[in-house]
Amino acid sequence: MTYEPATHYDRVTEAWRLLLGEELHYGVFDEGVGELAVATGRLTDLMLEAARIEADHEVLDVGCGTGAPACRIATEIGARVTGITTSEHGVATARERARAAGLAERTAFELRDGMDNGFPDESFDRVWVLESSHLMRRRDALVSECARVLRPGGRVALCDIILRRELDLAEVRRLREPLALLRHVYGDARMEPLSEYASLMRANGLTVDVERDLSAETRPTFDGWRANAERNRDRVTELLGADELQKFLDSCDVLEGFWDDGTLGYGLIAAARG
Repeated sequence: MTYEPATHYDRVTEAWRLLLGEELHYGVFDEGVGELAVATGRLTDLMLEAARIEADHEVLDVGCGTGAPACRIATEIGARVTGITTSEHGVATARERARAAGLAERTAFELRDGMDNGFPDESFDRVWVLESSHLMRRRDALVSECARVLRPGGRVALCDIILRRELDLAEVRRLREPLALLRHVYGDARMEPLSEYASLMRANGLTVDVERDLSAETRPTFDGWRANAERNRDRVTELLGADELQKFLDSCDVLEGFWDDGTLGYGLIAAARG
């Protein structure tokens, strides 16, 4: 069974907070980083460096998950953050996180689509897209919307799983079962090369000034997910069932293999509007 992104995340979010960690994204295991929680924070650090957010900025967080990065931006920098997602559960969880942290006045979370967000032109100083673009089929519409809502001098920062080599039809057929497993566990995702994001940004009048392949640094994430699965096995089984937990573990093996053979990886890109 394949789920629409909103339905999928409504179904799995509580379990994924145990499996992936509170930030719900990959980690960057660069020098001295060994724990998944530290590594996921490190990825957010790199996004912050690329985004160059300041205290007086209005930030749009596209695909805000459960609000962890948005709350971090509001807390550490003091910027105002508007998070959008197509998941009702995500909106509710993010609002509760912000309320508990005393951030309700510096954050807002709304049900909106990143490919057609409905905000006026030039509404934001920064656009932040952390590991959500792979679930948006029209990548051109996503990037166009990001550029449209940016004010002059604004920046967009995006990171996600990337396609590092094309699969021919024979390979797609051979890999039918593992690819179906990934769709089941992670939703109906589609990966693009980092160069495609760069081309789309340039086509929308943005100047790309950060482009990093983080595939090697993110690979240890899968061991972190496996360790979390073992640590939280009983609770995740209660939430998802034993069969779904096993599918998640099997998916870690599939993804690790794709990282190792150069099919998939992870990238970070940022661009400025003149």
